[in-house]
Amino acid sequence: MTEIVVYEVDKPVTTRSSTGSTTGAERRVRKVHVAPAAPGSRTTAGPRTLCGKDTFAMETARWTPSQEPGAPWYPVEYASVVCPECAAVIEV
Repeated sequence: MTEIVVYEVDKPVTTRSSTGSTTGAERRVRKVHVAPAAPGSRTTAGPRTLCGKDTFAMETARWTPSQEPGAPWYPVEYASVVCPECAAVIEV
């Protein structure tokens, strides 16, 4: 099975620079999940994460779970927001 890392993100927030100009929308990752790949695809997440959440509104990460033993399945910078239910399933 191929796993796809997906991000549960907050709604975009428009930020202003110190000069007062509006910059692009910034999205904060709220939770990192993992989902099986959709049937027939290696790059599209299936409809549900391993913890059962709908992936429709989630963003697919550019990160691909490492095939190296002992390496985490999630991007290290998001370690504090990894979904514990997904982690429990994938680490079995």
